[in-house]
Amino acid sequence: MAGRVSTPGASVVSRAFAVLGAFDERHRALTLSDLARRAGLPLTTTHRLAAELVAAGALDRRESGHYVVGRRIWSTGLLAPVQTGLREVASPFLHDLFAATLATVHLAVREGTQVLYLERLRGNESVPIVSRAGGRLPLHSTGVGKVLLAHAPAEVRAEVLASLHRVTPFTVVRPPVLAAQLERIRREGYATTVDEMTLGASSVAVPVLRGGTEVVAALGIVVARLGRDRQRLVAGLRVAAQGIGRTL
Repeated sequence: MAGRVSTPGASVVSRAFAVLGAFDERHRALTLSDLARRAGLPLTTTHRLAAELVAAGALDRRESGHYVVGRRIWSTGLLAPVQTGLREVASPFLHDLFAATLATVHLAVREGTQVLYLERLRGNESVPIVSRAGGRLPLHSTGVGKVLLAHAPAEVRAEVLASLHRVTPFTVVRPPVLAAQLERIRREGYATTVDEMTLGASSVAVPVLRGGTEVVAALGIVVARLGRDRQRLVAGLRVAAQGIGRTL
């Protein structure tokens, strides 16, 4: 559940953020009752806050009565340093990589126990893609996520390993198996997935290093099957990631 700030004394700001936090990848349009339930707030409080957020442009209310995130939140989010800095630096390298592979290219960072996608260039190949710029997905079932998880603090890895869930029949949900994969990723410098996030989609990803040591992001490619192209894609990713890291 997204919110749960019905504790007496909770500030107006915390309640407003609970309303905004009720939206996610699977809940992009919410009725007032669903908004209240997911935010953990009384219906009357949610109605008042939603009306104020609509007036401010942070939410929009459709004719159906459903609430959606407003453009003001989107435009404000683009001002965040992780967006304006890393995305702008990475952009030419992402486009070069896309031009060389014609595959879907991802730039992502870790946000808690999830992957936050900063950029996605959609490939020409017919591959099922569930990611989107600004969206979040699990760390343990995506290529970029596994790279970021492999280099995350020990407490983050422990939290993820303790709550693995199956996205597809091929998602790795056994902690010892995933822990061994993360060790290999740290040793070999890249991660792969096959049908773990979406059936019919494979991915390969590498870390983006600042100063040669600090992992600040992950760069990945999604294709139908890796096959013999694996090493070629890894090489291309590494060249692009090194270019981004040198520019940061």
